[in-house]
Amino acid sequence: KVIFSGDLGNRGKPIIKDPCFPDGGDVVVIEGTYADRNHKNIETSVDEFRKAILDTCQRGGNVLIPSFAIERAQEILFYLREFYEQKKLPACHVYLDSPMGIRVTDLMRRHPECFDEETARLFEKEEDPFDFPGLQFTKTQEASRQINAVKSHAIIIAGSGMCTGGRIKHHLKHNLWREESSVIFVGYQAEGTLGRKIVDREKQVTIFGETCRVNAQIHTIGGFSSHADKEILIDWLQHNKEIRHLFLVHGERDSLASFQEEVKKRNMAKDIHIPHLNEKFSL
Repeated sequence: KVIFSGDLGNRGKPIIKDPCFPDGGDVVVIEGTYADRNHKNIETSVDEFRKAILDTCQRGGNVLIPSFAIERAQEILFYLREFYEQKKLPACHVYLDSPMGIRVTDLMRRHPECFDEETARLFEKEEDPFDFPGLQFTKTQEASRQINAVKSHAIIIAGSGMCTGGRIKHHLKHNLWREESSVIFVGYQAEGTLGRKIVDREKQVTIFGETCRVNAQIHTIGGFSSHADKEILIDWLQHNKEIRHLFLVHGERDSLASFQEEVKKRNMAKDIHIPHLNEKFSL
């Protein structure tokens, strides 16, 4: 029996259901994006997120949130709605500036049966978990360009999540050099991406062929990740008692090597592999 984990989700998050735990696999392929660390709990991460927005508003800047269009953008809207319901943020202009994110949000509204209990209850009460006063969906390029005229109290959610393309690059060009603004990363930033360079606090980056100084406040909120951390990965593996071959994939090699040693110490698999591209194995 071969079990392929795909992207293992985090536990206790809104909208989507918690990951399940298949068992009985003797060949297991598991992702290891965060195999060498544990996330902060989601409550701590959400409060850190809110405080980063609040601090930026008090400085008179804009908040940029590079976001994946599927699930992450909707999760951000969910939490922003909660903040405003609980009066924990001042009035802001909130823009979902992602055509794909807008389409996905509309699609998710039509399928509440796929959500966890908390989100499904909102729909039962005819409340929209992805809408609140001040939220605008900017579908066209012209509407996106008009956001650049807003110099403070704007929260801009745009793709791509790693800043490799999409509308977020235009917003970075207009805000990254501003000390009063902030960039809040809520997802993984792969090596070599513009997002990773900003997270690594490079003093300047290149956007559209021009040099841009990184003066904005940079925040990384790890608890929002949809990838399981080390603790959840170990828990997931423990449901498979007799793994003959374990393959660790989808992670940086240092992270996977660290997890490999952890699995060895726990005697959770007979053979543990970190495969290279196009490497072949006989099972």
